[in-house]
Amino acid sequence: MLMPLDKTWGLVLGASSGIGRACALAMAEQGMNVVGVHFDTAAMRDSVARLEEEVEAYGVRASFHNVNAARKPVRQEMVDTIAELTDGAGLKILLHSLAFGTLVRYLPGDGSDARLSQRQLEMTMDVMAHSLVYWAQDLAAAGLLPPGAKVFAMTSAGAVQHLPSYGAVSAAKCALESHVRQLACELAPHGVAVNALRAGVTLTPALRRIPEHGEFATQSARNNPHHRLTTPEDVAEAVVLLSRTSSSWITGNTIGVDGGELLAAGASWARDDT
Repeated sequence: MLMPLDKTWGLVLGASSGIGRACALAMAEQGMNVVGVHFDTAAMRDSVARLEEEVEAYGVRASFHNVNAARKPVRQEMVDTIAELTDGAGLKILLHSLAFGTLVRYLPGDGSDARLSQRQLEMTMDVMAHSLVYWAQDLAAAGLLPPGAKVFAMTSAGAVQHLPSYGAVSAAKCALESHVRQLACELAPHGVAVNALRAGVTLTPALRRIPEHGEFATQSARNNPHHRLTTPEDVAEAVVLLSRTSSSWITGNTIGVDGGELLAAGASWARDDT
């Protein structure tokens, strides 16, 4: 049975741009109040302010915080804030969409002496994977993941594909998917569903930071059976759709939201413009 989302609360980690931004707006359109956590420079201040205004224009509450979601003290403060905002009722949606990781190759190459450092790898794993576990732990301990809540973590086909600069992020995505499966089993008795969403190639600020993104995006659009890239709005639609149920029976999965892109990768017919 599909349930309304109005008057519930959603938490978006990585809310200021790309998929996180689109999901915040989609939640608001459904009548959800939105807590947005982002970590940006002053240059993004106006953009985030506009986003907050757009969310509130749907007649819902918006509470945006420019803080580092991967830091323990910040997480603890935000859990207290969420408890106060929701009057202890907790969240309907937790979306983990943190995209901050290193894009340095493991070994020197292509005329560069740079190689991945231990600090860079650990930072990438902590922000893009392990932080999901810590947020779920703290929210669950505070009683803020009630039965029917949905936890989503953004992954990508990069978990199983190779790009020269994507190694550390790929490893983090693999770990993230593993964390999703474990959390799904441990939260099942509480009626909470946990899934990874594998978005197709999407032109977000995070993608544009990848050195090879131009050629990769062109090929992905050509391969996709829909002959276009995934948009943030495609992913936001999936988040809303999957959240409109009290059931926790769809859980522990990596769900493709890519228009069939991964299925068609490398297929000659998908690249046939005729």
